[in-house]
Amino acid sequence: MSLVFVDGKLVGKTNKAVEIAKSIIEDRRNNKISQNVNVRYREDIDSLLVNTEGGRLTRALIVVRDGKPLITNEDIDLLKQGRVTWDNLVEHGKIEYLDADEEEDAYIAIEEKDLTKEHTHLEISPLSVIGLQATMLPFVNHNNAHRSVIAIKSVQQGVGIYSSNYKIRMDNDIIVAYDQELPIVKTRIYDEENIKAHPIGKNIVVAVMSYLGYNMDDAIIINKSSVERGLFRSSFFRPYKVAELHYVGGQKDEIRIPDKDVIDYKSEEAYNLLDEDGIVSPGTYVEGGDVIIGKVSPPRFVSSIDKFRLGIQKRIETSVECRQTEYGVVDNVFVSSTSEGNKYVSVKIREDLPVEIGDKFGTRSGQKGVVGMLLRQEDMPFTQSGIVPDLIFSPYSIPSRMTMGFLLEMMGGKLGALGGRFVDGTPFIGEKEGDLRAELQSYGFRENGVERMYNAITGDEIDATIFVGDMLYTRLKHVVTNKVQWRAKGPVQLLTRQPTEGKSKRGGLRLGEMEKDCFIAYGAALALKERFDSDKVTIPVCSKCGLVAVYNVKKKTGYCPVDGEDVPIKLIEVSNSFKILLDELKSMGIYPKLLIGSKI
Repeated sequence: MSLVFVDGKLVGKTNKAVEIAKSIIEDRRNNKISQNVNVRYREDIDSLLVNTEGGRLTRALIVVRDGKPLITNEDIDLLKQGRVTWDNLVEHGKIEYLDADEEEDAYIAIEEKDLTKEHTHLEISPLSVIGLQATMLPFVNHNNAHRSVIAIKSVQQGVGIYSSNYKIRMDNDIIVAYDQELPIVKTRIYDEENIKAHPIGKNIVVAVMSYLGYNMDDAIIINKSSVERGLFRSSFFRPYKVAELHYVGGQKDEIRIPDKDVIDYKSEEAYNLLDEDGIVSPGTYVEGGDVIIGKVSPPRFVSSIDKFRLGIQKRIETSVECRQTEYGVVDNVFVSSTSEGNKYVSVKIREDLPVEIGDKFGTRSGQKGVVGMLLRQEDMPFTQSGIVPDLIFSPYSIPSRMTMGFLLEMMGGKLGALGGRFVDGTPFIGEKEGDLRAELQSYGFRENGVERMYNAITGDEIDATIFVGDMLYTRLKHVVTNKVQWRAKGPVQLLTRQPTEGKSKRGGLRLGEMEKDCFIAYGAALALKERFDSDKVTIPVCSKCGLVAVYNVKKKTGYCPVDGEDVPIKLIEVSNSFKILLDELKSMGIYPKLLIGSKI
C-alpha cells in the first residue's frame, strides 16, 4: 500500500499510485483540473505526493510524446500572428508547469535535435537552464561555471547610472559612472528586458599581454591618457541628514549657527562655511571635520549626566560634520519637513573619483582585477595600424580560469566595431565562433584576432603576436579611496585603552601574528615597539607579595593592600589589557603574583 500525501499531509493509502499519478497528469493536460496541481510517485519511500499549494516555484516546459514535441511550427506561426495565446497552449496541454518534485520524474531535452523516445519534455529555450542574470553574460556557455557565478557578482557590483533622477535622490553611498555604453557584444535579454536602459560598463580596446611587470596575476594596466580624457569617470555621493526633533516638555533641536555660550562650542572658524540659516551652500568645497549643518540641542536629552545640572538651561552643540576621511563639493541641499512636522535638512556631498591605482574593474567573464599602473599613452604598446589599447590584461589569467568566453567577447567586440553592428553573444543560440573568425578575416585581420604590436618605450617590434580586441569593462564599486584607513593619534577605548576599531570611529588597524612576522622579515622590528605600546600603562607592584599596589604620585609613596605601607613598591610598564586580566583574576579569587627583579 502506497501512502498518499496532499500538500505534505497524509490523506490515505492506495494500491494504484502510478496509475493515479498518470491520471492526474492527463487530466491537467486536458484542462480538467487546475494547472497548478503537480504530482510525483516516489518509489524509494512508496509514496504519492500531490502538491497544490501556492508559492511553489514552477517552470514551463514543452510536452513531448513519442519523441516529438506537441508544439509545432504551425503553433509558433499562430502565436506570432496573435491568433493563439500562451494560455491557449497551456490549456491544450502542449505546455505545462512542473514544480521541483514533478521535475525529478521528467526527462528533459535541451534542444529538439536531442529528443529520443524516452524524453518527456523539451526546454522552451536552452537559456532556461541558466538564470536571468547569467543570460546577460555573453558566451557564458564557454566559461567555467565558477567564473560565471563570479561574473554575476561583478555585474551586481558594477557602477553606472542607476537612476535617471539620481541628482535629486538621497541614497546612501552611491557611485555614479557617467560615460556608460551599451555593449557591442550583447545578448537577446538586453532587448527583451530593456536592460539597455541601464548601461553598466564601457567598450574599450584590450590587449592580452605582459608589459613592464605591472599587470602580474590579476592586476591590469590602464592608459592614463584615456583616464584623463574621461574614461570610467565617476562621482561618489554621500548624503548627510538631520531633523529638528521635538522633546517632552516643549524643548526641541534648532538648526542654526551655534552661539558661543553653548556647551562644546568649537570656534568661529569652524562655522565659516555655514549660511545664516546654519546650512552650507551648494557648490561649497568641504573636507573631513568641516561643519555642514549647524545644530544645537537641549542638554538633558543628548549629553551625559555630568553635563546636566538642575537649573542649567545651556544648550549643547550637536552639529553635523563631514566624515574625517572624505571631501568633496556640496551637490544639493534639501530643506523639507517630516511627517510629524519637524524641519528636515539633507545635504549631499559629491566627491570626484577618477581612476587611480588600486581601483577594481571586472568583465562579464568573471575576470576581475585591480589597477596596477596608470601608463601614459606614449609608453603604451601600439599595433601596426596605430591603435593604442586602453587596458592591458594578463594572459596568464585565461588558461587558469578557463574563460574562453572572454576571448570570444574580445573577438566579437573587434568585428562589431569594424562592421558597425552589435554582435549576438547569447549563450547556446548566439553567433558561432567560426562565423566570427570568418568575418574578422574579411576585414583584413587574422582570423584568431592576434596582431603585431610595438614596444612604445624601445620602438622594437614585440616578438609574440598579441591578442587585441574590444570588450565591455565595468568599474566596480570597490574604490581604493573609500578603503584607505590610517591614523597616527586618535581616540582609544575606555576599558582597554587600545585604539578604537573601525574606519568611521577613526580607529587603527589591528596587527596580528602574521603582520608581526612580516615586520620582522622586512627588518622593521623597531616599528613593532610603537605598535605594541598603544596601551602601555605604568603600574605599582609590591615587591613582597607581587600584587598590584597603590601609588601616590605627589608624595611618591606606595601602599600595598596586603602588606601595608612599609614595603618596597616598584613601578613597571605593562599593557593595559594585562592589567585588566590581573584585576579580573583577583575578582575571581585567584592570586596573580608578579615576580619582579632578581626573583625571576
